Amino acid sequence: MTERDLDSDLAYLDYNATAPTRPEAVAATLDAMRTVGNASSTHRSGRDAALRVDVARRQVANLLNCSPGEIVFTSGATEANNLALRAAFSAGGALVTSTVEHPAVLETARALTSDAPESLILLSVDEDGLVDLDGLHLALAASSVAIVSLMAANNETGVLTDLAPIVKAAHAAGALVHTDATQMVGRLPIDLLESDVDLLSLSAHKFGGPQGVGALFVRRGISLPYRPLIFGGGQERGWRAGTLNVAGIAGAGAAAEASRRDLISDGTRIAQLRDSLERTLVEQVGDCRINGAIGQRLPGVTSITFHGAPADAVLAAMPDVAASEGSACAAGAPTPSHVLLGMGRSREEADSTVRLSLGYATTEHDVDRAVPSIVRAVRKVRKLLSVPIRFGA
Repeated sequence: MTERDLDSDLAYLDYNATAPTRPEAVAATLDAMRTVGNASSTHRSGRDAALRVDVARRQVANLLNCSPGEIVFTSGATEANNLALRAAFSAGGALVTSTVEHPAVLETARALTSDAPESLILLSVDEDGLVDLDGLHLALAASSVAIVSLMAANNETGVLTDLAPIVKAAHAAGALVHTDATQMVGRLPIDLLESDVDLLSLSAHKFGGPQGVGALFVRRGISLPYRPLIFGGGQERGWRAGTLNVAGIAGAGAAAEASRRDLISDGTRIAQLRDSLERTLVEQVGDCRINGAIGQRLPGVTSITFHGAPADAVLAAMPDVAASEGSACAAGAPTPSHVLLGMGRSREEADSTVRLSLGYATTEHDVDRAVPSIVRAVRKVRKLLSVPIRFGA
């Protein structure tokens, strides 16, 4: 199933919010729903359900190149982020993260440190959205740090974080490293045998799995007492109690397997479509700016500031294009993007920024249909606001 099955008149460019469910995931989910069995039961139906979970666990582990035993299934990356930070912070020490993290990390960090605000250290980013590594080294030298949590890829700009030097510095200081890899999993290769991150969060719906299911990678051998958010029967090795969502987990596994199969070819093709989209919009719209490190982004993400055209008005003027102002989780929020403000953009610039995100089912036809709609929408909004256009900016 693709977005064209859902709405043939819509150019879907909002993969960072959620990807269309892959046909393989739909099939696996429906097949699991047709069976009866609790994965914790020992009878034949229960064993069948448990087998589906085991298969999915291997499929997710294969995508990340880790051991199936290091995968804990959750309801999504938000829960996984909460579990990771809660467990690591409980050991004592400061929590280091950045000003441009997803709210699932930032708000969790603030809640955990509410009784001791000084134990939360927020790193800044430069105008390209890259984390201040000097600030990280200072934080590690000045405090006893329990965990460093930095996202692998930003959900608004697509900017990638080079985790290798971060992991090296954090481990040298005795700190654990967590990464919210929600936007990166299934879009770029991740090798957890090569990388030394201790904890990693993901959501299946970002790479074509069902919504409401995700996972936390917990590296075997790290000293980390689990701190469950939900107490009960002790499923998932005590990390998450409750009956397993067998159908959702089966769909997540199938999506992981399909993503792994097409990872390299999809990445190259999607990057070419994104670059073509950006070039055309810059040429035809004028007076706009691409946000984020151009050479260090996810292949399918572009954050574009259309000067003089508020994003909410632009989006309303192009109902045949699915896009976002920024994070889908912040939709309707009265404040501008904290990511763009953290990169030094003004409030007006942040309010005039649209995020377009492409993915595995995006075609050249989708981009060709979206471009004229976006151009018309921006011109219409600027005309209504009587804003002069400076071409060639």
